[in-house]
Amino acid sequence: MAYEENRGKSAPVHKLTMEDCGRLWMSGVEEVESFDEGEVAVRTSRGLLYVRGEGLRVDKLEKTSGELTVSGTVTGLDYAESGVRGGFWARLFH
Repeated sequence: MAYEENRGKSAPVHKLTMEDCGRLWMSGVEEVESFDEGEVAVRTSRGLLYVRGEGLRVDKLEKTSGELTVSGTVTGLDYAESGVRGGFWARLFH
């Protein structure tokens, strides 16, 4: 039943907008998996996104609309193909 209800629907649009490496707005957010001052891990409609930086804060999370705002100094954005992070050994022992 659930499959038939979701068939034909596309994934929510995932957009990123960054202002002066100090504020990041995004849509298509499914959940925030973890966060601290150095990294925010976000599950999006396009996969897992790691936002790296300094003094990071999750300012706003709207679960119904899938919108997220992060502030602080953003130094990097990384999409992961899977939820397993790290090199060869991390993937081997996961």
